[in-house]
Order: sequence, then C-alpha cells, then structure tokens
Amino acid sequence: MNNSRRLSVSAVIGAMGIVYGDIGTSPLYALQSALDAAGGFDAEVVLGVLSLVFWSLAISVTLKYVTVIMRADNEGEGGILALFALAQRRLITGSTWAKVAVALALIGTAFFFCDALITPAISVLGAVEGLEVLNPGLKSGVVPVTIVVIAVLFAYQRHGTARVARLFGPIMLLWFVVIGVIGVIPIVRSPQILLALNPLHGIGLLVHRAPVALAIIGAVFLVITGGEALYADMGQFGRRPVRIAWFALVGPALVLNYFGQGALLLELGKPVQHPLYHLVSAAVLPWMVMLATAAAIIASQATISGAFSMARQAVHLDLLPRLRVLQTSALEHSQIYVPIVNWLVFLAVIAFVVGFGSADALGGAYGAAVVGTMVVTTILGAFVAATQWNWPKWQVAGLFGLMLVADGAFVAGNMTKVPTGGWIPLTLGAALCLIFTTWRTGRLELRAALAKLAVPRSELAKLVAGAQRVPGTGVFLASNAGLVPSALIRNIEHNCVVHQRVIILNVEIADTPRQDPMQRLRIEEPLPGVHWITARFGFMETPDVAEALKACRARGLRVFTEDSSFFVGRHVVRARPLPGLRGLQRRLFARMQQYSTQAAEFFRMPFRDVVILNTAVEI
Repeated sequence: MNNSRRLSVSAVIGAMGIVYGDIGTSPLYALQSALDAAGGFDAEVVLGVLSLVFWSLAISVTLKYVTVIMRADNEGEGGILALFALAQRRLITGSTWAKVAVALALIGTAFFFCDALITPAISVLGAVEGLEVLNPGLKSGVVPVTIVVIAVLFAYQRHGTARVARLFGPIMLLWFVVIGVIGVIPIVRSPQILLALNPLHGIGLLVHRAPVALAIIGAVFLVITGGEALYADMGQFGRRPVRIAWFALVGPALVLNYFGQGALLLELGKPVQHPLYHLVSAAVLPWMVMLATAAAIIASQATISGAFSMARQAVHLDLLPRLRVLQTSALEHSQIYVPIVNWLVFLAVIAFVVGFGSADALGGAYGAAVVGTMVVTTILGAFVAATQWNWPKWQVAGLFGLMLVADGAFVAGNMTKVPTGGWIPLTLGAALCLIFTTWRTGRLELRAALAKLAVPRSELAKLVAGAQRVPGTGVFLASNAGLVPSALIRNIEHNCVVHQRVIILNVEIADTPRQDPMQRLRIEEPLPGVHWITARFGFMETPDVAEALKACRARGLRVFTEDSSFFVGRHVVRARPLPGLRGLQRRLFARMQQYSTQAAEFFRMPFRDVVILNTAVEI
C-alpha cells in the first residue's frame, strides 16, 4: 500500500498506540534497572546512565530502525520474516548464503516470540507496581492484580481488538504527553541534568565502573527493547506515520521523561523505587497508575497481535505446521486470532509473572533474546542495502558497522543476565529454533519422499484415461504444481472413477505480504474437463479456497463450492528409527505433522463436502 496515502493525523495517532506501545512503557522500569546495575545514585552515575540511555535511543532506534531499517519494507510490511523474504529474492535456493539467511530468520523469529512472552509480564507488572507507591501495604497484591489483568487481556483476544483498537492511539497519545510534561518540571528545576547529552559521561561511567560496565549496558538495553516490535508493526500504518510519530512526540517524550526521572533523583539525593511515579503528586498518583496500566495493556496487546501475525507468516514460510487462524474483523485483514499461540503465550506470561514477581527481577531476563533479533535484523538489513538498494560497500560497512558495534555491545551486556534469568528466554529461543528447523527439514524430506511416489503432471492424461467419468465437480488440492495430487491418485485407485469436471488447485504462498487479486489466479486446461488452477496468496494473507473459486467465476470458469466435492490428501508420516538428534527430529516432525491443522480447515474449505484420503510416507 502506498505510504503517502496512509499519511493522516489518525494514522500518526494510531501508530502511537500499536507501534510504540512496547518502547513507550519502558520508562516504568528501565532507568531504575540501569541505576541498580550501576550501583549508585550520585551525579556521576545518574548523568552517565542517562547519557547511555540517550545515545542508545539515538543510535539503535532513531538511526537504525526509524531512519534506515524501515526503508526495508516488503510492500509496506516490516519485521524479521518480511525482511527475510525480501533478502531471499537475491539469493539462489540451496546456496550457502541462502542457508545462512534461513538460519538467521529461524533465530530472529524464535527470539521475537520470546520477546512476546516477556513484554506483557514486565509491562503490566511495572505499571501495577504503582500500587506500592500508593500504599506500601498493597505490595502483596501486585502479582494477583497483574495476573487478573493479563488473564482478562488474553481471554478477550478471541473477540478481536477491532472495537477497542480505536482507543489505543488516543490513550497512548495521552500517555506520551503526560510522561513528557511531568519530565519537564524536574529538568527545569535541575537543568544540569542536560549535561548527560554529552556522550563522554556515558563512556566515563563505563570506564570508571569497568567491573559492572557490561551489566550497565545490559540494563540500559531495556530502553530500546521495543525497537524490533516497532519495525514489525510498521505495516499497519506505513513508514511515514510511524516516523512522524517518533520525531514529533514519542522520541522527545521518552527522552524528557528519562531526564526528568534523573533530575528528580539528583534533587532527592537518594534512591527511590519507581521514580516515574514520584514525578507526580500524591493526588494525581492513582490516575497515573491507571494510565500506566492502560498503556501497559496496550503495549502487551501490540506484542500479542505481533505474535499472531508472526505465527501466520512462519506457517506460510514453512517454519511452523499449519495452525488454526481465525479472522476477527471483516474490515481489517491484520486482525486475526491464533488460539494455540494465544494460550501458550498466556501460560508463559503467567509463569514469568509468578516466577519473577517484579518488573525489576524480570529485567534480568528481558533483553537476552530480543538483542538476538536485533543483530539478525542488522545483518539482513546490510544484505538488502548492498544488493537491492545498491549502496556502495563503504556506506554499508560504515553505517551498518556502527549499528553492529552497538548491537555487539548490547549482546555482551545481556550475557551478564544469563545467570539471573536470561538463560530462560535463551533456552526457549533454542527450543523454538529446534522446532522451526525440525519442521522445515522434515517438510523438505517429506516432499522428496512424496516426489518418489508421485505421478508427474505429464502423466495425467494416461492416469485418467481408463477411469469411468461420473457427474459433478471434483476439486483436488495439490501441494506441488508439477505433480498430480495424491488424493486424485488414491481416488482413482480405490474408486476407479473421475469426475466429469476435475479442478486441481495449487495454492502458492508468495514472498510478498499480499497478492494483487487481479493476478491471484492462473488457469490452464491441459485436458478436456480438467482445469489446473494456481492461486497465489501473500504470506500475510490467509489462503481461502472459496475465495479462489469465486475468482474463477470472474474468469469464466463457473464453479461453485456447494456443487463440488473436495478431496484432500493427508500424509501419514512414519519416521525411520535413527539414533541421536536426527532420529529425534524425525520423530518430532511425524508428531507435529499428525497434530497440525488439517488442510481443509487451514484453506477454509467447506467441511461437509471434504473427503480426506491418506497416503503413508516413511522418512
């Protein structure tokens, strides 16, 4: 979609609600975690930490994501898998670089899902902890209240967010205005805090506190953890509204609030818990806690929606088995609900809340996985800049080299979190990588095994020649455009009949987010009464057989779902007994294949008219 057409005030405000929800709630916990890591609250520490915060936002968010990486949009869509699909266009399938790109996409996607597990926990906990500031006696209620808020949030997902999404932007607009304004007041009282704009303060802090320098960097990373989500959600509004929102309000509001918190600490001369809440008076504090909780819920919602979208993309790019995807809005294609993802993420979020108990403790786990996605984004972005933007090598090396240095520092910093909880998202990420690799490799082996059993398309005439014709239309789903569907072969073998009209439908997933409806179909008639149809869908779309057949009617092929029988081949996989990891992966793939959503449901076929024919395959 054209970015200029999307540019409007409502798009800019909407971007604040969806795109910046994650990074926008970081002031609830990030600065306190960084100061705790530095081990002090004197002027040197406060100025040094704020300097690192400011330059991290400037380099990793403003320069890297908002200015450079957002140029790498795949027809308007962003995110690690959209970037991977973009990079694939210049790679030869099966080449070394193609394999490297696949490995990077697997790692980046796994780490993105880990981000989706922790963001709701740390955001909502950080907001609800304002109850402690209201009344220290309410501390014991923080975790139960957080669990209730999260449970309601995840339970509501199946209803979709179309009705409440229009409130996200205005609420986050209010949030950014409020945190910016309350940050200005302490800065005016203590203008010396602006000395932190000098990067030498940050460098000096790291030098003078060398033993904890990496821990400080790892804690400062919390201020930019929403950068990847920013890029992933870009497609909902377009590049220009997202950039305008950042430069006009979001970026300045975050800087003002962080500096305001620092100025307050210099004034008080002592550490305080939850410095953001101390920026407001006691009379306003209850309202601030409510606003912070609403902002945290919105941040969590954006991350959950991102996980749904990423799961659908992963399925289409053959990284995950077919999953049940439900459309929750008739108007917004991006409004989807993936039940299995929703409840797995919910269980993980609750486990993080109960296991860690506070936003400060969760800060030890948060970031260790997210930084992996950011590194992958930098590497794939450099490849796209060199091969598709035709940037000179010195420019790619200089600019992306600077980003990679920053990413490398954050990787080193986050490694200090491994003993205090960082190992958990890293372990989850490794497990997800194993699942992605197992599924992708298993699918390749399954296709190879099926190819040996299959009949090439050129033999179709011979195959149907001896079969008796029966009235009606038979629609056969084909997974390979060059092979006769296994369901058609099994039907002829067992029933010895062929329908008067045969439609072989091959669904292809393009490397673009969406497919132009006018170019969705390709119809051929290799034999009288036999139509071979290729229907193309983008990796952000949900394939729909009914929609494909409706498009056929517009092309002169009159076929109706209610007058057709649908035949789907189901592959029953048996894993050969092999020792070690290889054997484990094959057995895992066989189980995943067994429980994956069936083609009839995934491709939205009419259940009552579907006939499933099994084919046993050994890999």
